[in-house]
Amino acid sequence: MPIQVLMPALSPTMEKGNLAKWLKKEGETIKSGDVIAEIETDKATMEVEATDEGTLGKILIPEGTADVAVNTPIATILADGETAADLAKAPAAPAPSVAQEVAESRSPVGEGKPMISAPKAAPTPQVPAGTEMVTQTIREALRDAMAEEMRRDADVFVMGEEVAEYQGAYKVTQGLLQEFGARRVIDTPITEHGFAGIGVGAAMTGLKPIVEFMTFNFAMQAIDQIINSAAKTLYMSGGQMGCSIVFRGPNGAAARVAAQHSQDYSSWYSNVPGLKVVAPFSAADYKGLLKAAIRDPNPVIFLENEVLYGHTGEVPKLDDFVIPIGKARIVRSGSHVTIISWSNGMTYALKAADELAKDGIEAEVIDLRTLRPMDTETIVNSVKKTGRAVTVEEGWAQSGVGAEIAARIMENAFDYLDAPVARVSGKDVPMPYAANLEKLALPSAAEVVEAAKAVCYR
Repeated sequence: MPIQVLMPALSPTMEKGNLAKWLKKEGETIKSGDVIAEIETDKATMEVEATDEGTLGKILIPEGTADVAVNTPIATILADGETAADLAKAPAAPAPSVAQEVAESRSPVGEGKPMISAPKAAPTPQVPAGTEMVTQTIREALRDAMAEEMRRDADVFVMGEEVAEYQGAYKVTQGLLQEFGARRVIDTPITEHGFAGIGVGAAMTGLKPIVEFMTFNFAMQAIDQIINSAAKTLYMSGGQMGCSIVFRGPNGAAARVAAQHSQDYSSWYSNVPGLKVVAPFSAADYKGLLKAAIRDPNPVIFLENEVLYGHTGEVPKLDDFVIPIGKARIVRSGSHVTIISWSNGMTYALKAADELAKDGIEAEVIDLRTLRPMDTETIVNSVKKTGRAVTVEEGWAQSGVGAEIAARIMENAFDYLDAPVARVSGKDVPMPYAANLEKLALPSAAEVVEAAKAVCYR
């Protein structure tokens, strides 16, 4: 049966693109991996690779067509032995997009998807019982957090690439320019070292900048400003010069953006005294923790996840909802094994907990939320109860956050362990571009299940 080629998603936030050029003609032989077309967005030009072999039977969308929606059939490939007469047999229903195929255990790609297995938050001091909840995407929760703090404090401002006129590369700053004006929502040149330094200087004079990086991979250009200036100056000045600044943006893997746009910097920043490092998972935590980060007198690294921006969750409808930095949350109670994660790693942890429950293993799942300072007490108390622990992260294992968690468990709960701490992480390789290899390079829920069963001797 003829196979349809669909317009791929180049990122979790892409909805449409332009079909710039066909590199193969109708009737030409196609091999798996052949580049058959080029597509463009306002950000990049990317290649469309064939995933099947055969003959390019019919081009459905001519080159030069603009605003082609993701998942639209753009061509049909005929298998060996098929002819043009078979084109009518091509299936009408679209197959999953490239972005959706990245990893079946990762969060589903697309707007308005609910968080994976996200449990309802139990009442806390920050969320009293009976509080009305509203459903928001994570990008909306982030936007509201910034807007509320900008209304509350005139010293707060936002700066970064495309945060103003374009409304943010991921639409997180949507509407802020219209409300607060160009003096407080500032588009910068593509020079991370420069605008991060301006932000640090502004913070040292008493302002409260929110510096957005289009990805934390690009923050490598600004690492001197973040570490040597923002993180160390309070200590080096004997407490005389503070730096109340938030560096925020997407961190880690997205979908087919390759090694230079996919690195997880959680362990890098959490290694540095003078920084606070936040990496939330739920929409409510994104909002409450960003508000706390903006108010904090110290520099805060706020690690977001591009895959999660369009996902929805319940957010408390409160006049001033703030979550304290440095407090983990037990999102699922259990007695057999403790699974510890943060950010998009919680996707694997929660899916694995569901699968383990089917086999009679009740996992306690901890969302760290903050990596520095780390809530060691919550981790240790859980391990003392379960006797077993598994850490889950998309970053690399060596010198990773999971290694730090394992060390703290050994130091504080060694006598309670019934098995060695297990780590599930990204593979020790730069992130591949190909979707099938990217999937293999990332953790999976199945790997978490396997690790949990291993420490439970099942």
